[in-house]
Amino acid sequence: MKIVGAKVVVLGSQGVGKTSLVTRYETKTFSRNTSSTIGASFSHIVIVINGNKVRMQVWDTAGQERFRSMAPMYYRGAHAALLVFDITKLQTFNDIQTWVHELSSRVGEGLMLVLVGNKCDLDQRREVARDVAQQYAASIGAIFLETSAMDETGIDEMFEIIATEMLRKSDDVDSMVHVYSPEPATKSTIVLNNSASSLNDSSLPQAQNSCC
Repeated sequence: MKIVGAKVVVLGSQGVGKTSLVTRYETKTFSRNTSSTIGASFSHIVIVINGNKVRMQVWDTAGQERFRSMAPMYYRGAHAALLVFDITKLQTFNDIQTWVHELSSRVGEGLMLVLVGNKCDLDQRREVARDVAQQYAASIGAIFLETSAMDETGIDEMFEIIATEMLRKSDDVDSMVHVYSPEPATKSTIVLNNSASSLNDSSLPQAQNSCC
Protein backbone atom coordinates (compact mmCIF):
# COMPACT_ATOMS: atom_id res chain seq x y z
CA MET A 1 0.00 0.00 0.00
CA LYS A 2 1.26 3.43 -0.94
CA ILE A 3 0.88 6.25 1.60
CA VAL A 4 0.97 9.78 0.24
CA GLY A 5 0.65 12.96 2.23
CA ALA A 6 -0.35 16.33 0.82
CA LYS A 7 -0.98 19.81 2.12
CA VAL A 8 -4.15 21.44 0.78
CA VAL A 9 -5.00 25.10 1.34
CA VAL A 10 -8.50 26.56 0.95
CA LEU A 11 -8.52 30.19 -0.21
CA GLY A 12 -11.18 32.72 -1.11
CA SER A 13 -13.06 35.79 0.05
CA GLN A 14 -15.03 35.99 3.24
CA GLY A 15 -18.45 34.34 3.10
CA VAL A 16 -17.92 32.16 0.02
CA GLY A 17 -18.39 29.00 2.09
CA LYS A 18 -14.86 27.64 2.48
CA THR A 19 -15.46 26.28 5.97
CA SER A 20 -18.86 24.89 5.09
CA LEU A 21 -17.34 22.85 2.24
CA VAL A 22 -14.77 21.24 4.54
CA THR A 23 -17.28 20.71 7.34
CA ARG A 24 -19.82 19.21 4.94
CA TYR A 25 -17.25 16.67 3.77
CA GLU A 26 -16.11 15.77 7.27
CA THR A 27 -19.42 15.58 9.11
CA LYS A 28 -22.06 15.38 6.36
CA THR A 29 -23.82 18.29 8.05
CA PHE A 30 -24.59 21.87 7.05
CA SER A 31 -25.27 24.97 9.13
CA ARG A 32 -26.17 28.47 8.01
CA ASN A 33 -24.98 29.92 11.30
CA THR A 34 -21.23 29.49 11.50
CA SER A 35 -18.91 32.27 12.61
CA SER A 36 -15.93 33.61 10.68
CA THR A 37 -12.63 31.77 10.67
CA ILE A 38 -9.91 33.44 12.73
CA GLY A 39 -6.59 33.01 10.95
CA ALA A 40 -6.99 29.43 9.76
CA SER A 41 -8.29 26.06 10.86
CA PHE A 42 -6.67 22.67 10.30
CA SER A 43 -8.35 19.39 9.37
CA HIS A 44 -6.99 15.95 8.57
CA ILE A 45 -8.71 14.02 5.78
CA VAL A 46 -7.79 10.50 4.66
CA ILE A 47 -8.93 9.08 1.31
CA VAL A 48 -8.23 5.51 0.20
CA ILE A 49 -8.09 4.81 -3.52
CA ASN A 50 -7.62 1.21 -4.66
CA GLY A 51 -5.78 0.39 -1.45
CA ASN A 52 -3.55 3.47 -1.57
CA LYS A 53 -3.93 6.08 1.14
CA VAL A 54 -3.83 9.84 0.65
CA ARG A 55 -3.56 11.81 3.87
CA MET A 56 -4.42 15.48 3.43
CA GLN A 57 -3.61 18.32 5.76
CA VAL A 58 -6.38 20.78 4.88
CA TRP A 59 -5.83 24.40 5.92
CA ASP A 60 -9.03 26.47 5.79
CA THR A 61 -7.97 30.12 5.77
CA ALA A 62 -9.83 33.23 6.90
CA GLY A 63 -11.28 35.37 4.14
CA GLN A 64 -11.22 38.70 5.95
CA GLU A 65 -8.76 41.26 4.62
CA ARG A 66 -7.24 41.82 8.07
CA PHE A 67 -5.96 38.22 8.07
CA ARG A 68 -4.58 38.40 4.53
CA SER A 69 -0.99 38.92 5.69
CA MET A 70 -1.16 35.60 7.53
CA ALA A 71 -2.09 33.58 4.43
CA PRO A 72 1.50 32.76 3.35
CA MET A 73 1.98 30.93 6.65
CA TYR A 74 -0.69 28.47 5.59
CA TYR A 75 -0.16 28.03 1.86
CA ARG A 76 3.63 27.79 2.01
CA GLY A 77 4.60 24.25 0.99
CA ALA A 78 1.10 23.42 -0.27
CA HIS A 79 0.59 20.80 -2.97
CA ALA A 80 -2.94 21.85 -3.90
CA ALA A 81 -5.13 24.93 -3.52
CA LEU A 82 -8.91 25.10 -3.54
CA LEU A 83 -9.81 28.56 -4.87
CA VAL A 84 -13.39 29.13 -3.75
CA PHE A 85 -15.79 31.79 -4.96
CA ASP A 86 -19.53 32.38 -4.56
CA ILE A 87 -21.36 32.04 -7.90
CA THR A 88 -23.88 34.65 -6.71
CA LYS A 89 -21.24 37.32 -6.07
CA LEU A 90 -19.11 38.41 -9.01
CA GLN A 91 -16.59 40.21 -6.81
CA THR A 92 -15.62 36.97 -5.07
CA PHE A 93 -14.79 35.50 -8.48
CA ASN A 94 -12.72 38.56 -9.41
CA ASP A 95 -10.87 38.23 -6.10
CA ILE A 96 -9.59 34.80 -7.16
CA GLN A 97 -7.22 36.50 -9.62
CA THR A 98 -5.39 38.11 -6.71
CA TRP A 99 -4.98 34.77 -5.00
CA VAL A 100 -3.69 33.16 -8.19
CA HIS A 101 -1.14 35.93 -8.68
CA GLU A 102 -0.01 35.61 -5.08
CA LEU A 103 0.32 31.84 -5.28
CA SER A 104 2.24 31.96 -8.55
CA SER A 105 4.76 34.41 -7.11
CA ARG A 106 5.16 32.77 -3.70
CA VAL A 107 4.59 29.05 -4.25
CA GLY A 108 5.80 28.55 -7.81
CA GLU A 109 5.19 25.72 -10.24
CA GLY A 110 3.79 22.33 -9.37
CA LEU A 111 0.87 23.59 -7.27
CA MET A 112 -2.42 21.95 -8.23
CA LEU A 113 -5.23 24.50 -8.59
CA VAL A 114 -8.91 23.68 -8.26
CA LEU A 115 -11.34 26.53 -8.98
CA VAL A 116 -14.53 25.97 -6.98
CA GLY A 117 -17.78 27.81 -7.69
CA ASN A 118 -19.73 27.32 -4.48
CA LYS A 119 -23.46 27.79 -3.74
CA CYS A 120 -24.63 26.32 -7.04
CA ASP A 121 -27.93 25.57 -5.30
CA LEU A 122 -28.59 29.31 -5.74
CA ASP A 123 -28.38 29.15 -9.52
CA GLN A 124 -31.29 31.58 -9.92
CA ARG A 125 -29.12 34.26 -8.28
CA ARG A 126 -26.02 33.47 -10.32
CA GLU A 127 -23.68 36.34 -11.23
CA VAL A 128 -20.80 34.21 -12.54
CA ALA A 129 -21.60 32.23 -15.68
CA ARG A 130 -20.34 28.66 -15.67
CA ASP A 131 -18.58 29.01 -19.04
CA VAL A 132 -16.79 32.17 -17.87
CA ALA A 133 -15.46 30.32 -14.83
CA GLN A 134 -14.47 27.33 -16.98
CA GLN A 135 -12.55 29.56 -19.37
CA TYR A 136 -10.71 31.26 -16.52
CA ALA A 137 -9.85 27.91 -14.97
CA ALA A 138 -8.40 26.73 -18.28
CA SER A 139 -6.33 29.91 -18.55
CA ILE A 140 -4.63 29.25 -15.20
CA GLY A 141 -4.32 25.49 -15.62
CA ALA A 142 -6.93 24.75 -12.97
CA ILE A 143 -9.67 22.16 -12.68
CA PHE A 144 -13.12 23.70 -12.36
CA LEU A 145 -16.18 22.38 -10.59
CA GLU A 146 -19.26 23.76 -8.91
CA THR A 147 -20.34 22.78 -5.43
CA SER A 148 -23.02 23.33 -2.84
CA ALA A 149 -22.31 22.86 0.84
CA MET A 150 -26.06 22.99 1.46
CA ASP A 151 -27.07 20.04 -0.73
CA GLU A 152 -23.61 18.37 -0.87
CA THR A 153 -23.19 18.75 -4.62
CA GLY A 154 -19.60 18.16 -5.76
CA ILE A 155 -18.11 17.94 -2.26
CA ASP A 156 -16.75 14.38 -2.46
CA GLU A 157 -15.61 14.96 -6.05
CA MET A 158 -13.62 18.02 -4.98
CA PHE A 159 -11.44 16.04 -2.58
CA GLU A 160 -11.32 12.91 -4.73
CA ILE A 161 -9.88 14.93 -7.63
CA ILE A 162 -7.05 16.16 -5.43
CA ALA A 163 -6.36 12.72 -3.96
CA THR A 164 -6.21 11.13 -7.40
CA GLU A 165 -3.77 13.76 -8.66
CA MET A 166 -1.58 13.43 -5.57
CA LEU A 167 -1.32 9.69 -6.16
CA ARG A 168 -0.45 10.28 -9.80
CA LYS A 169 2.38 12.58 -8.78
CA SER A 170 3.58 10.40 -5.93
CA ASP A 171 6.26 8.66 -8.00
CA ASP A 172 8.23 11.88 -7.70
CA VAL A 173 9.07 11.44 -4.03
CA ASP A 174 10.83 14.78 -3.71
CA SER A 175 7.70 16.69 -4.64
CA MET A 176 5.49 15.12 -1.99
CA VAL A 177 5.21 15.19 1.77
CA HIS A 178 5.00 11.54 2.79
CA VAL A 179 3.37 11.11 6.17
CA TYR A 180 4.06 7.96 8.13
CA SER A 181 3.28 9.14 11.64
CA PRO A 182 0.45 7.44 13.57
CA GLU A 183 -2.94 8.56 12.39
CA PRO A 184 -4.66 11.09 14.64
CA ALA A 185 -7.71 10.09 16.62
CA THR A 186 -9.88 12.48 14.63
CA LYS A 187 -10.04 11.87 10.92
CA SER A 188 -12.46 11.25 8.10
CA THR A 189 -12.00 8.44 5.63
CA ILE A 190 -13.67 7.67 2.33
CA VAL A 191 -12.90 4.51 0.34
CA LEU A 192 -13.18 5.05 -3.40
CA ASN A 193 -12.68 1.55 -4.80
CA ASN A 194 -16.10 0.47 -3.63
CA SER A 195 -19.37 2.09 -2.67
CA ALA A 196 -18.69 2.15 1.07
CA SER A 197 -17.83 5.49 2.60
CA SER A 198 -17.25 5.90 6.31
CA LEU A 199 -16.69 8.77 8.71
CA ASN A 200 -14.59 7.56 11.62
CA ASP A 201 -15.10 10.68 13.70
CA SER A 202 -17.31 13.71 13.22
CA SER A 203 -15.50 15.71 15.91
CA LEU A 204 -12.72 16.95 13.66
CA PRO A 205 -11.42 20.45 14.41
CA GLN A 206 -13.98 22.70 12.75
CA ALA A 207 -13.11 25.81 10.81
CA GLN A 208 -15.50 28.68 11.28
CA ASN A 209 -16.88 30.78 8.46
CA SER A 210 -19.83 32.98 7.78
CA CYS A 211 -21.77 31.25 5.08
CA CYS A 212 -22.45 28.08 3.07
